[in-house]
Amino acid sequence: MIIDLPATTTTAVAKKLIKLRQEGGAVTLGRVLTLVIVTDTSSTTEAIDAANVASREHPCRIIVLATGSTEKGIDAEIRIGGDAGASEVIILTAPAEALVHADTLVMPLLLPDAPIVAWWPREAPANPGADVIGAMAHRRITDSYRSADPRASIRRLAEAYRPGDTDLAWTRTTIWRGLLASTLDQPPFEPVLRATVAGQDDHSSLDLLAAWLGEELDCEVDVVRTPGAQAVTSVTLTRASGDITLARPSGKVAILSQPQQPDHRIALPVRQLHECIAEELRRLDEDEMYGEVLTQGLRRVAS
Repeated sequence: MIIDLPATTTTAVAKKLIKLRQEGGAVTLGRVLTLVIVTDTSSTTEAIDAANVASREHPCRIIVLATGSTEKGIDAEIRIGGDAGASEVIILTAPAEALVHADTLVMPLLLPDAPIVAWWPREAPANPGADVIGAMAHRRITDSYRSADPRASIRRLAEAYRPGDTDLAWTRTTIWRGLLASTLDQPPFEPVLRATVAGQDDHSSLDLLAAWLGEELDCEVDVVRTPGAQAVTSVTLTRASGDITLARPSGKVAILSQPQQPDHRIALPVRQLHECIAEELRRLDEDEMYGEVLTQGLRRVAS
């Protein structure tokens, strides 16, 4: 069910939600958090679709603040039932000047006593923790890769990092990190002398994966950037006994090559947006590893 409320106020939207709940059309019981999405109208559909899929694992109230042109006041839309996954979606479209005080728009719609997660699907503020919405949130999710300048964006986020921040470019490396760590848990237990990360030239996941390897293995890391590649394409760990290579040239299946062992084919598709959001909503505590990699390890990667 989709309910349009043109030229309205957040107070009117909150009253409508209460009425729907009383009529049995929307239930907040079981909602585990409030997800606040800050975006523009061009990215609203993609973000809502991803959040709806993730909400089946994490039932929540989704509040979307979309920058757009409205003739008068705020245009609102409420989605419940089949149009909202396992959540309830409230979309507020307002002029950019109204979103300067976005916290006052959001407060009447927050679930009581529930954690708040803020997500910027495209461009994020230079300092998410100091943003009016970010300051309210327990977790702040950015996506440097989808910004206009991914590599510059991730470095700005490093300068402004606060506990509770995370970035989906980091989330996209989760499976890579797990696979690489598992290969080093097997004999021979030799130090890694050098690492090489290759992939898409402007993808910030390359920088974060290289920073993680350099920080955890205390070795030099080379980054090979290829225009037109698809995200991370390969990682090579050089040891005295030979190279360990995890390569994903197709974007779907990776080949793990190790000295004196047959090659292994591993399903490793490029992660979808809803998978990344669902992973980040599983934890509401600080991601200490991300913070260490962002503020310390990223210094090892050439800018």
